[in-house]
Amino acid sequence: MPSIIDPIYGHVGISDLEQLIINTPEMARLRRIQQLGLADLAFPGANHTRFEHSVGTLFIADKMAKALGLAQEEIVKVRLAALLHDIGHCAFSHVVESVLKRNPAYQPVIGGRRFLKHEMFTRHIISNSFHTRPGIESRVIDGKAFFEEIAKIATGDVEGLPKPYLAQIISDDIDADRIDFLLRDSYHTGVSLGLVDVDQIIASLSLNNGRIVLGGSASYDEDMALTAAESMLIARSHHYSAIIHNPKTQGARVMLLHALENSLGNLEKSGNDLKSTVLKFFTSYTDTDLMNFIEAHGDIQAKKLADKIRSANICNAVARFTHKNLNPRTRMALSTITRNGVAKKMFEDELAKRFIKKSNASVLVDLDVASGIPKSTRIKTGEYEGFLYDESALANGLVRSISRQISLCIFSKAVDDAALLQASHDFLLDIESLSPRLLHFIRNETSLPIEGLLLIFYSSHRMFSKEADGRITMPRLRNIARIYHLVRELGKIERLRNLFDYRFHDRYGFHYSDRLFEDIQLLVAMGMVDEDLRYFEKNGRWKQRYEYVLTNDGLEYAEMIAPAYQNELKLIEEYLAINKHSIPRDMVSIASGRYKKAAKEVLAFSRIK
Repeated sequence: MPSIIDPIYGHVGISDLEQLIINTPEMARLRRIQQLGLADLAFPGANHTRFEHSVGTLFIADKMAKALGLAQEEIVKVRLAALLHDIGHCAFSHVVESVLKRNPAYQPVIGGRRFLKHEMFTRHIISNSFHTRPGIESRVIDGKAFFEEIAKIATGDVEGLPKPYLAQIISDDIDADRIDFLLRDSYHTGVSLGLVDVDQIIASLSLNNGRIVLGGSASYDEDMALTAAESMLIARSHHYSAIIHNPKTQGARVMLLHALENSLGNLEKSGNDLKSTVLKFFTSYTDTDLMNFIEAHGDIQAKKLADKIRSANICNAVARFTHKNLNPRTRMALSTITRNGVAKKMFEDELAKRFIKKSNASVLVDLDVASGIPKSTRIKTGEYEGFLYDESALANGLVRSISRQISLCIFSKAVDDAALLQASHDFLLDIESLSPRLLHFIRNETSLPIEGLLLIFYSSHRMFSKEADGRITMPRLRNIARIYHLVRELGKIERLRNLFDYRFHDRYGFHYSDRLFEDIQLLVAMGMVDEDLRYFEKNGRWKQRYEYVLTNDGLEYAEMIAPAYQNELKLIEEYLAINKHSIPRDMVSIASGRYKKAAKEVLAFSRIK
């Protein structure tokens, strides 16, 4: 068997079929796309490619599949899916995807569907590009169906997949993709992200009811499984703060984004088919091709930005805001705005205009919030199975840490003078005045289930809270599973269907929604809801439970958005009134002054030299 020599794993064996796929133009393109985009401007060693990462993911996936005792046919599929999982990735990491989210008119349409994420392009390419290739078609039976299955495994699409655990190996909370990029990015950047104990993680994996779970047959084995999983979450959290939100990386990214949007806008004016052009970004363009595109179609300003990127002359972050100096209500508004690409673009552009007006300095604004929090890892010991974050307080804290990572930066090449300094001080006021208007814009365009979720906490607070003798007594909802139930039942009401548009599944033996869990954690991370930890005993095992109470910031934010949901709020309150006796809750008491005291707004900002 031929092999590829990898700097991390050494010799990685490659089968004849895999070698044929590696030799295709689609895979060759990945050799000229850097894994971390422009991060090498901040970390000179970070010039590793998507191709290297794909080979590394194959290596890890192979180890996981063999450790799980999968059949040879399954191992072949897992290895191919790992090798191809980034085949539809665009040049320069995720910048082009940001452009598509901000400009829906640019999104390619294939088979009547709008494509805006690299996973969609990956699935399309795998399903349609390899089964008729000479040499490949003769090595697989029913090539079309075979590669359609590979496409689902590669993109983590378990719906309709006969063996969903195959997709879990490639795309899950603890998967081959994440293990490799954490190891590889740490190795090439020189940033120690935390220990990722591959052997311990893989040794802790097993199959249970057709799903991959972590655990062990003895108490110590379970402890080591938890430790390995926690360490990986630490590395994921540090990956955002150390690399993705590095000001130089973020500055280069926003410069490229504006240069590319400018170039596409110019091309649109000349009557070209933008959607077919954008499709090439994901199917044939390399990093160099994308820079050449800007050079060919951008105006003077776009070309200047491209030249600065080429010469590593990146704009400075003259002001930077994080969860540490944004109050909870503002953080909540920004995290909601970030989820809507069009609103995010409007927000950044408007803030830039206001800043320019005050400082007379040319600036770019970039808002970024961490995504992809861990939400589905399961732990099993004996007959017991539960979520990782229910078994580990550290894992729960890391979920919150990832959820709250927000970075709002102002970038400029201007000299740091008094006008720039004053404009930075005034920036928070602009953020707070602009956010409500953009939230209104988003609500007119689409539903916001996370606001519906907050309204449940708000309605419960109004229904059960009492204030007397200088103290306020409030409900603490006692069971997250009950919140899932409330949301699901409210979503069955026709007039609330869009507001509670969560997809549930019962793969864990009860109705669960990944996105709903993520939204609950976001409300906690942004300071809208407090999450309290409680321990309880069940069947001889001590477990931990999370209980939720609305914060004063959450109350004020809910009161701010409530006028936009008068009819929906009435239906929610009617449902809760009917079912209030079945809502598990404790009542907690706190001094009214302490609860209602508004947090002093922090106007300080971080200046980076």
